Amino acid sequence: MIIAFHGFGRWMNKCMAAAGNSELSSLELLIVHHVNHRKKQKRLSDVTFLLNIEDTHTVNYALKKLVGFELIEGEKTGKELFYKTKKGVELCEKYREVREQCLLDSLKHMDMSHDELSDIAASLRSLSGLYDQASRAASSL
Repeated sequence: MIIAFHGFGRWMNKCMAAAGNSELSSLELLIVHHVNHRKKQKRLSDVTFLLNIEDTHTVNYALKKLVGFELIEGEKTGKELFYKTKKGVELCEKYREVREQCLLDSLKHMDMSHDELSDIAASLRSLSGLYDQASRAASSL
């Protein structure tokens, strides 16, 4: 899992650099993609929940940086701040094009069916749940 984690992080950074932005961290990349997802505004709590991040301060800092880069913008509604993509829409689209060209085309040549890839994804979600449960247990020691 460690090797896959680092490989995925490196992939995200190289893919984004090829899409035209090498300044963003892996966390910032994940956040801009999540904020852009389904073109719906997201709150800080939405982002932390979906990405399974407990430390809201790091996400909040990343959101502020993304606002500074004008990739996203925040809009206050009541007491809540909602984020949506600004220039990040185009960046996410370029990222998608690079991903399709460099990664998805390679996946097509692997001798795996859609069902097999779905099974792998389900296993990874299960492992994530096991690690979450183990981290809670370790916190109580």
